[in-house]
Amino acid sequence: MGLSIKSVRLRAAFVVYWVLLAYMIAALVWWFIALTRQNGQMMQFRLQQLQKDDPAYITKVAVAEKDNSRKEAQYIGEGAIFLLLILGGAVYVFRSVRRQLRQSQQQQHFMMAVTHELKTPIAVAKLNLETLQKRRLDESQQQRLLYTTLQEANRLNALCNNMLLASQIEGGGYTITREEIDFSGLVAGCVEDFRTRFPARAIGGVLEPGQFVAGDLLLLQMAVNNLLDNAIKYSPKDSPVAITLTGSGHRVILQVSDQGRGISDAEKKKVFDKYYRTGNAATRAARGTGLGLYLTKKIMQGQNGNISVTDNLPVGSIFTLSLQKLH
Repeated sequence: MGLSIKSVRLRAAFVVYWVLLAYMIAALVWWFIALTRQNGQMMQFRLQQLQKDDPAYITKVAVAEKDNSRKEAQYIGEGAIFLLLILGGAVYVFRSVRRQLRQSQQQQHFMMAVTHELKTPIAVAKLNLETLQKRRLDESQQQRLLYTTLQEANRLNALCNNMLLASQIEGGGYTITREEIDFSGLVAGCVEDFRTRFPARAIGGVLEPGQFVAGDLLLLQMAVNNLLDNAIKYSPKDSPVAITLTGSGHRVILQVSDQGRGISDAEKKKVFDKYYRTGNAATRAARGTGLGLYLTKKIMQGQNGNISVTDNLPVGSIFTLSLQKLH
């Protein structure tokens, strides 16, 4: 009900905006026509005041016509400038309002997603702990519930880290450090962690050892984790996730490939925008907040690297990180 009322008010505001804009343009055109007509009448009046037997008659007519032409050019120039200012201001206001509305909608979707993302692991952990408290379970059942609870706690921790880091980076509150990092070891550790968290998933690939970079250990670890989490989240449970780490010239290249539904060409750049999530229904069914890829791009920018996405034929996506090699 609230959203419907808000939508109606927004439509009404836009209708008023376009009506006022049309009125201003119509008024400008009307005044231009009125001034041009008045100028013509003044020209006729001046010509009627001239005596045809005056030796300077032709000269005075030429002066009057020149003044008339000058005023017409003045009206046209001033009218065109006013029209451009009105249209330019209208376009600027419209784009600014539309951008604010889009950001507001994205924030609303983000809050809804975050609420769901926070409540789900809390509810699962609470249910598991209540089960352990109220029922006498054998050792294997207890370990399974504890394992599930730990997974949800890790998921909750990753979400909180993403939210806090996004806020700190945007607010300038995070100090980026640069140290020598064994990127091969870092990626291998992230892969092993995801294998432990998702034992049913096939996660692996070729990791070339001895690839060192200079950067922030926490940020680079979060970037790799975000790509792995994204690949697992948006691909079928029985499909593999492939990781490839190689050195190419002066760059270290990390590729994370999945066999999900893929990303359309129109959305390949948008997926790195804050809060953005791909729009098809199957993808939207997956959990997420739209912060992971945005944060990864921000991290790469701060680490003198870049991130890109390409198609993984026949299906899926390949996310590629490129960093400056240290050695």
